[in-house]
Amino acid sequence: MPSWITTPVTADLVRGALDLEPTPQGVLPHRLPAWARARNADTQLAVAESQPSGVRLVFRTRATAVELDALPTKRIHIGAPPRPDGRYDLLIDGHPAGRATATGGNTLTIDMNTGTVEPGTGPAATLRFTGLPERDKTVEIWLPHDETTELLALRTDAPVEPASASGRRTWLHHGSSISHGSGAESPTTTWPALAAARGGVELVNLGLGGSALLDPFVARTMRDTPADLISVKIGINLVNADLMRLRAFTPAVHGFLDTIREGHPTAPLLVVSPILCPIHEDTPGPTAYDFSRLGEGRLLFTAVGDPAERAEGKLTLGVVRDELERVVTQRAADDPNLHHLDGRDLYGEADHAELPLPDRLHPDAAAHRRMGERFAAHAFAAEDGPFAEDGGRVTRRI
Repeated sequence: MPSWITTPVTADLVRGALDLEPTPQGVLPHRLPAWARARNADTQLAVAESQPSGVRLVFRTRATAVELDALPTKRIHIGAPPRPDGRYDLLIDGHPAGRATATGGNTLTIDMNTGTVEPGTGPAATLRFTGLPERDKTVEIWLPHDETTELLALRTDAPVEPASASGRRTWLHHGSSISHGSGAESPTTTWPALAAARGGVELVNLGLGGSALLDPFVARTMRDTPADLISVKIGINLVNADLMRLRAFTPAVHGFLDTIREGHPTAPLLVVSPILCPIHEDTPGPTAYDFSRLGEGRLLFTAVGDPAERAEGKLTLGVVRDELERVVTQRAADDPNLHHLDGRDLYGEADHAELPLPDRLHPDAAAHRRMGERFAAHAFAAEDGPFAEDGGRVTRRI
């Protein structure tokens, strides 16, 4: 048996989280700071921001064996197909070197008809990675992107020290469940994680499932978070929730961008409109569950708005794309580091024909990979990409 060394999980070993909440047993990573969480009253967002998409432990060590004690929280949707256990990805010097899952854990049992949530408790799990090369190396353990994960203990058979980011630029991204990683195979294969790896940047992922709603406290969080490169993917959740009309949408977008610019006045800022989603291209929200295929083990979504309601200012994806392009074009006259990307360039009609959205709303693992590759090719293009090395003056670095 190895002679274990236990290392406390502290902020200098964690990347991608904006807060580590102390718990009786360890720490709980959050992707929104405590002050922002205090301004939120929505359970959906509370769950989403505690799911550590893009959060990873990073350290230098000569260890050949690593153990991580973790307490996951599993979501159980009554009547829906069971969700797979969250995956932990191990990287060594940036290369995939192992995967694991954690069984047990706490539970949230969700009744989709009533919206009620029943919490339950369960045991912690130990993740083990063995047979690692006996040399000095950087080890990363990416936490499950869609499973709240309390970190209890880190053990190794050799000492651990924090790893340097080596001067790499930091990319701060905000978006919906698609950016959060819904449908991705694992935490390193969400489209933002794939794009960050290709671009050679450090990712802070504020993709918040169901919760990219132009909340002012999210804009202020982005304003105050150190970053060199920033992107916001806007639209689908506003349609899903049928949250606002066009009259409110336009000033809300301006306000969100204004707030980000208060902290990052010259950083490259890329506004991305929604990817193709046929149910909402011309039909407003809200989005609802379509239970008609549950007998086949499938849970689908449907749009329940009326296309005629666009005349009353209701939002569709087509309306959102047109308005975002107009807003960015208007602002770019005075903000040369502000850029626009049509989300259909990441996933459009031809992609849908080949890789249809399995639940009519979220891309699958193959589509995530395609979106990550396309975003990286566009944003990090050497000559004219908005995130090219000389594409904008750095305002903050971590």
